Parts: sequence; structure tokens; C-alpha cells
Amino acid sequence: MEISKAELASAAAASSSAGNQSQELMGAEVLVKAIQAEGVKYVWGYPGGAVLYIYDAFYKQDTIQHVLVRHEQAAVHAADGYARATGDVGVALVTSGPGLTNAVTGIATAYMDSIPMVIISGQVPTAAIGLDAFQECDTVGITRPIVKHNFLVKDPKDLAMTMKKAFHIARTGRPGPVVVDVPKDVSFKKVPYAGYPDKVEMRSYNPVKKGHGGQIRKALQLLLNAKRPYIYTGGGVLLSNATNELRALVDLLGYPVTNTLMGLGAYPASDRKFLGMLGMHGTIEANNAMQNCDVLLAVGARFDDRVIGNPKHFAQNERKIIHIDIDPSSISKRVKVDIPIVGDVKDVLTELISMIRESTTKPDAAALASWWNTIEEWRGKDCLKYDRGNKDVIKPQHVVETLWNMTKDTDTYITSDVGQHQMWAAQYYRFDEPRRWINSGGLGTMGVGIPYAMGIKLAKPDSEVFCITGEGSVQMCIQELSTCLQYNTPIKICALNNRYLGMVRQWQEIEYSGRYSHSYMDALPNFVKLAEAYGHVGLLIERPQDVEPALREARKLKDRTVFMDFRTDPTENVFPMVKAGMGITEMLLGSEDL
Repeated sequence: MEISKAELASAAAASSSAGNQSQELMGAEVLVKAIQAEGVKYVWGYPGGAVLYIYDAFYKQDTIQHVLVRHEQAAVHAADGYARATGDVGVALVTSGPGLTNAVTGIATAYMDSIPMVIISGQVPTAAIGLDAFQECDTVGITRPIVKHNFLVKDPKDLAMTMKKAFHIARTGRPGPVVVDVPKDVSFKKVPYAGYPDKVEMRSYNPVKKGHGGQIRKALQLLLNAKRPYIYTGGGVLLSNATNELRALVDLLGYPVTNTLMGLGAYPASDRKFLGMLGMHGTIEANNAMQNCDVLLAVGARFDDRVIGNPKHFAQNERKIIHIDIDPSSISKRVKVDIPIVGDVKDVLTELISMIRESTTKPDAAALASWWNTIEEWRGKDCLKYDRGNKDVIKPQHVVETLWNMTKDTDTYITSDVGQHQMWAAQYYRFDEPRRWINSGGLGTMGVGIPYAMGIKLAKPDSEVFCITGEGSVQMCIQELSTCLQYNTPIKICALNNRYLGMVRQWQEIEYSGRYSHSYMDALPNFVKLAEAYGHVGLLIERPQDVEPALREARKLKDRTVFMDFRTDPTENVFPMVKAGMGITEMLLGSEDL
């Protein structure tokens, strides 16, 4: 159902009769002014009938750059990558119907990892909602389980305040994506506009920031009296920009620390107190310390299945658990904790550090030394060793390790897709700084790597941005190579091409007696020619001795997107590995354990 000529004439007449009494704007113009007022620099999107008035309003402004992607899923992923790297709210714009449904994967990806985003979707005119109009879908219903909140705006007068609420909800408390669904007539109609609201109050939404002082004091006593303490941190530390506070806390206490996949970079991987990533593909020392500590401080993490494995196995060992999280629903959700502290990680850690400095109680030095001796014994097993001397075939770990050695002292961002290459990147690229490791943790979405990278490159044009991917994942959003060319985002793509859906193949080898059902990639494109067809540089690397020269050549081409097709060992598996249903200390360390 389109806007009628009569409605157009009526709106024009209303506009002219108002004269100079008040400023009247179309809903689309109000929407764009709201985005400008929020300080948004980039919007990723794809036009369609329901959002053409919004696109027309974008055409008339010059403070926000719109980036035209090639698929709506990539629009949301790119805005998501931008948000992860900067901490700002990412913004995407899609049309109704298939535009919105194409965006669903991106929205769910951001929701699972608590990323602050506002997604604006077009909708059929209000009079047509529910009548199966062309390109109509129930946006509110479809997205309800995968957003922090969503809005259907039925009156253009509500647009400014709705946008204010959307950005406020997205960035405060536990961050997350918010969808604002805008019917076409709402974007078209004119309304008086008195400016963007400078504040917002919502009775039903008041996230707690400050932790309970009494609970923090209880946590302090437990921590200082611990014999085998451990600090377990997740993505919440990065989201609340609390890495400095975490580092101060760990250095003050001298306790061992681990990061989840989403928390890498919160504490420097080069520091001896860091035990590596924990969980399904975590290190021996990180997992054993998790299981055998007597006091566990969990900070901005959620004890998910990939981290603790089987909850019954985890519960076998008695330990006291302190859990700091902004979201009360995350506390004691999977693991019962002893001291819950609801609050912003940055605020709570600041208060805890202050209490430690004032306290006369000091950690038990002898017990801590003994605990560190035990940890060093575990660390001595070198669970991340691989065949570094192989001259016949490229080991995927070698590619990541070489890249790390070359870029560790530069301002570099690493994105990944999902699969074996993601785990190798997490294991062998040692992140010392926050927000440099951008990947899909909770949903595990293939295809995010290139859109994440191009979103980050726009935000950080002077930084190097590498996408570590696989030949399976990369094809899911490979059309965005076109976007990279149009918007001059020269990223570097490292495809660890083993001709298999590697993680699927690994599970089929280990759990399904080597029945490789539909995991072999039988008809791969020539990635070098494909990159060149998109206007970029393609490199084929087939020998271990060519890995470093290829990376050097790619880095020299600062203004070009480079696709490096590394032909890696198809038999290589990710170890350590915890099989499904097992405890986190029940690890397979290599093929000899199979």
C-alpha cells in the first residue's frame, strides 16, 4: 500500500499553512536529525521501498556517511564490528520484509555478544500492517527474542523520543541491539519538531551501576584469604571499558587470570599472570586452575557451556564464587554463586581496588607461591605445541603466529569468521590490548569476518585490519568485497584454506568415526581471480616458506584490499579440545588422545 496522492497534497498544504509558526519536518527528517544528535558517523544499509523517504533525508545531509552494503546481513555485521572496536553504538538501516529478515542473523549475533546497536527497519504503511502487504513482515514479533528491546513507531510525533530511548537502551546496562520499526507513512508525514530530547527517563528501565558495598566487602575478605585464587573474566570487562581496572586489580593481588574467547585483550596475553584462554579449546593451565581454585572471581562472564563444560563436573570441586555482572539474570543462571554483585564492572572493580589498598590484610604469600608452582607445572606441558618444523605443508597455526610476530607492536585489529581458524586465531594471536579481537562468540556466525573488518577499517583508517577466515565462512558474505572497493576500506584477508568445513570435519573425525558427511568443499572458486574480479589483489600461498613473504607483501599494499589464499594442512585439528558433555579438565591434547 503506497502513500496516496491525496495524502501527499494534504501534507504539503499543512506544511505551507504552518508558515513560520513552527518548524515542521517529515518523520524521515526527524529520524536523521536524531541520528545526527547521537553523534553517529556511519550508517550501514540497503535501500528499499519502505525506507526511501529516509534515504531521501540522508541525501540532504552531509554529516553522516551511509555505506551501501551488498546484503542486509552484512550491514548489521559491519555496524556490529564498528561498535565492538569503538564502543560506540553501531547503526544499520534496512527495508521492510526481506530487508529485515536478512538482517536477523546480524541482530542475533549482536544480541548474543551484548553489542550496542540500533537497527532501523522500514515497514509498510500503518494502514496496511496485518494485511499481507507487499514486503510486509512482523518485525516486532520476529525480532523480539533477539533484541534488548524493539519499537514500532505508529506516530511521527513519537520518533524523536523513540530514537532517544533506543540509543539509551542500546548503550546502557548490559548493552544490546534495539530495533526501531518505522512504517512508510510515519517517515513521510510532517510533524512539528522542537529539537531532539536532551534526556530520557524510563520508569521500567533503570539498570544498576553501583555495586552493593556490603557485597563488595564480603568479596574482598574471600579474595584476600584465598589459598588458590583465580580471576575469570569475559566480554563484560571490555564492554564496560574496565581493562585498566582489571589490570590494576590483577597486578595488585598477583593472582592468575584468564579471559574467555570474548574477553581476550582485557588482560595482556604477554604477561606471565595470564594463563591463556579457557574453555573448550583453552589451555591446560587455564582450565585446571578454573577447576582447582578455592576462590573464583568471575568478572563480566557468564559461565557458558563453552567455558565450563559439564556443570555437574564443574560442581564436583568445592570453591567459593564471586560474580560481578551488570545483568542480574546472568548471575547463578548456570552455576550457583556465593557472592553476587550486580553492577557495572568498572564501578565495582574501582571500589574493590580502593578497599584492597586500604585493607591491612594481605594475600597469603606462601599459599600463593605454592599455587603458582602448581600452575607452572601445568603450563610446562605446552599444550599449544604443533609441528613448527614442517616444510611440506602450511600449518594454520604457523600463519597466525607469523602474523602475530609481524604485527604485535603495531595498532592492529583482528577479525575472524567461525570455525577452526577462529580458535587458532584466539590461541596463537596474543592480544595485549582491548577491542582488538573481533569475532562472533555467542552465536558463532559464519560470514562476519569481512563485514566486521570493513566496519573497523572505516572507524580506524590508520590501523591495520586483518580478517582471519576459512574458505567456507568467507563465502557467506564475500560479496562485501565490492563494498570494500567502493568505500576504500583496504583490509587484509587471511583465508586458512584447508578445503574442508574444518570444525565440522574435526568433530566428524572425533565423534562420528571419520564419516565426513558433506564437510568437504568440492568446488571452490579461484579466490585469487575472484579477488581480482572485485578489483583487489589476490595471492596464492602453498609453501610454508612463502607465508611470511606473502604477509609482508600484503602489508606493503596499504591502500589495497588483499586476499591471501593460504593452502593449509587439511588434517590439522584444534587442540586442546573438550568433547561435548565432558568436564573442562577432561581435555584431548592431540591426535594421540583419539
